[in-house]
Amino acid sequence: QVQLAESGGGLVQAGGSLRLSCAAPGRAFTSAHMGWYRQAPGKEREFVAAIRMNGVYTTYADSVKGRFTISRSDAANTVYRQMDNLKPEDTAIYYCNRGGALNYATSEYYAGDSWGPGTQVTVSS
Repeated sequence: QVQLAESGGGLVQAGGSLRLSCAAPGRAFTSAHMGWYRQAPGKEREFVAAIRMNGVYTTYADSVKGRFTISRSDAANTVYRQMDNLKPEDTAIYYCNRGGALNYATSEYYAGDSWGPGTQVTVSS
């Protein structure tokens, strides 16, 4: 497994914005698709967004389309997720994932085996 480091979580009011970051070491980052998941209290972990290793393809959960944007910088070995127009239901622990598989026909991302420790996002109403 590859060690991932997340940052950028916090408390924000509904309608506000946050940007999360996830860094991975060199080759382990540039050679891998990357994804984000979240887990709200009392719920199972769910997919949020993913990006192809060269950044030309992205996919999102329906619940965040139009509000969240995933991007990556291979120069910085970092994947980002810009979250706009946040809602209280976005409150969760957000996890970075490395090395999953993308199904371009169904727009699905299947998580790899490397996870970050998670970062808390809390949206107040």
